[in-house]
Amino acid sequence: MGVDHFDGQDFTAYSAFERDIGMVFQSYALFPHMTVFENTAYGLRIRKTPEAEIRKRVGETLEMLELNHLAGRYPSDLSGGQQQRVAIARALVYRPRMLLLDEPLANLDAKLRVQMREEIRRIQKTLGIMTLYVTHDQEEAMSVSDRIGVFDRGRLRQFGAPEHIYANPNSLFVADFIGKANFLDVSLLSVGKDGARVGVPGMGEITLTRTCELESDEAAGIAPGHGIVNVRPEHLRLQTTDHPGIEGRIVRVQFLGSFVRYIVECGLSRRDLIIDSVRSVPGLGEGESARLTFDPAEAILFHPAGAR
Repeated sequence: MGVDHFDGQDFTAYSAFERDIGMVFQSYALFPHMTVFENTAYGLRIRKTPEAEIRKRVGETLEMLELNHLAGRYPSDLSGGQQQRVAIARALVYRPRMLLLDEPLANLDAKLRVQMREEIRRIQKTLGIMTLYVTHDQEEAMSVSDRIGVFDRGRLRQFGAPEHIYANPNSLFVADFIGKANFLDVSLLSVGKDGARVGVPGMGEITLTRTCELESDEAAGIAPGHGIVNVRPEHLRLQTTDHPGIEGRIVRVQFLGSFVRYIVECGLSRRDLIIDSVRSVPGLGEGESARLTFDPAEAILFHPAGAR
């Protein structure tokens, strides 16, 4: 069954208004001359729903979204979050089989984005509507989704549960796009069915059991005899120079409430590494030299095809 099918039906056989899909646009696309009530009722009116049913459904939908006290207001009288909820109400009121959201939070500030993504998730779970949510914000994608599809230049790179994609990316692109990622350039000594042997300056030779063969477009950037090790920020450990490990220099230290983020310059990486620690590491501040280590079980090796 192709992507143009849903619930056993071929959508291409129906015109857009017959497909029973609710749409929430990035710009909200509310009618400025209509009240909240009339914006919400629009989809029902063009379906020629009886007036009594319109009032019942609109009332229920506005109450669910905590908008009933704003029914007589116009979009220009509403905050960004309220306008966004009206757009959702308009998409839900005729009880569609599928809900499409095109970057619905892009125009909101950071705090309101967090609040509204939780609200969208609550509504979707309450109503049980199949929802397709498009976003470039990977944190937003992980927080609202049961399944994520990661696209790269129009091509589906990986599809699965957020936690699975985060822990098991199948390409450098996915590893970098979903969550924060550190990439270390290592010597590739051998690759077999049980894992790979790599050389890491400061850690010596280690065995990695989690490996992924790269496609040609990503493998082209890797020098012969080398591979790329992906380690998430929470899996890198920072130590003082009296311990063994990869050499690095701390560029910045950021206290972020529940954890401390260290930005570290390292010769094995083309960009600064990110290390998230549950607490400050004694003796290490900005400008200090440090050593880094990781558990091989928490790392993934990406290597070109044909490596042995």
